[in-house]
Amino acid sequence: MAIGDMVAPRTGFGEGLVELGKQNPDVVVFDADVCESTYTNKFKAAFPDRFYEMGIAEANMIGAAAGMSTLGFLPWVSTFAVFIAKRAADQVRVSVAYPCLNVKLNGAYGGIPTGNAGATHQSVQDVAVMRAMPNMTVVVTADAFEARQAVLASGTHVGPLYLRTARDPVPVIFDHRHEFEIGRSYVLRQGNNVTIIANDMMTAKALEAAKELDKEGIQARVIHLPTVKPIDADVIAKASRDTGRIITVENHSRIGGLGGAVAEVLTELAPCYQRRLGFPDTFGESGPTEAIFDKFGMNTKDILATAREMVRNT
Repeated sequence: MAIGDMVAPRTGFGEGLVELGKQNPDVVVFDADVCESTYTNKFKAAFPDRFYEMGIAEANMIGAAAGMSTLGFLPWVSTFAVFIAKRAADQVRVSVAYPCLNVKLNGAYGGIPTGNAGATHQSVQDVAVMRAMPNMTVVVTADAFEARQAVLASGTHVGPLYLRTARDPVPVIFDHRHEFEIGRSYVLRQGNNVTIIANDMMTAKALEAAKELDKEGIQARVIHLPTVKPIDADVIAKASRDTGRIITVENHSRIGGLGGAVAEVLTELAPCYQRRLGFPDTFGESGPTEAIFDKFGMNTKDILATAREMVRNT
């Protein structure tokens, strides 16, 4: 894949699993009857004896993976984010997070893009749920290349990890020069008038907005923050002190996700003006992804309008 290509992050996830499986014979994959959608089918084809189809029994799948981890295996568990973070939340909490087992979780179809499946399948609270669990690391990647790197990084990470992957194709913004590290943020563009912090498919929108703002004489710093927990507080605090204005944009509820995590850092370390773009306190709805983003004020034009207003009035 090359920069600018439109590739679904789940593609990078599936390819990363295969590569990790080649590196480590203890890697096993569990899937809840959605391998064709989550792209764990790539691992299934490469290592059929290390792939476990668990059916529509997410809670049982978590327990089985937890048990395998106690025997020295490295389990990756994959299903839709709305199910792994809610239907199986108790098992994740008690069987994985509480004993701090080395189980990795893929929350596929994160956010709104679910192929028009509507509110029952859209997960706009999963980051909040997972971030609140002690011992849980939470990663939300921007493109297919970074999703692949995150899977490979999981091979040396010890402890529970939740990776959120998107369904829809998004622009590839990273290449081999990108060095993904768990816990690290990335300043993709410098600027001193306003800071835009994003992850998931919103990072590409943030970069697009920054380019447009530059034409208007507004220099926007863009920070990609793939690890929501543990969060890179130092980079956020520096951006606050340097620009005095921060916009967060996320494919998630404004409650408990990226915007909330950044607000916590700002409150404790470096208060400044902040605007949070994301879903209000509501469920999603059926419809084209971009139309839904438009309705809830989360698209590039909304980032632009928010940045202009902040620079003009704060």
